Amino acid sequence: MRKNPAEEYLEKARRLTKEEAEHLLARMRGKLNRRMEDRKVAPLEAVALQLELEDEKLQEWRQRWAEITERDNKKKGK
Repeated sequence: MRKNPAEEYLEKARRLTKEEAEHLLARMRGKLNRRMEDRKVAPLEAVALQLELEDEKLQEWRQRWAEITERDNKKKGK
């Protein structure tokens, strides 16, 4: 996990409504949550890091799903 969020994600975090930011904070887990509680990371930075983490996970999921779909299409073509 990165220690500092990318500027792009800080900007996205700034544009979130309070409710959207709270939803992201609620999904935060483990190390990031403890860092925020220990005041090593500001809430805005924590939201930005969570956004970045979720984007990375979504990209990984899309890649895996594309691979699964491709395999299924090859099986159907046989």
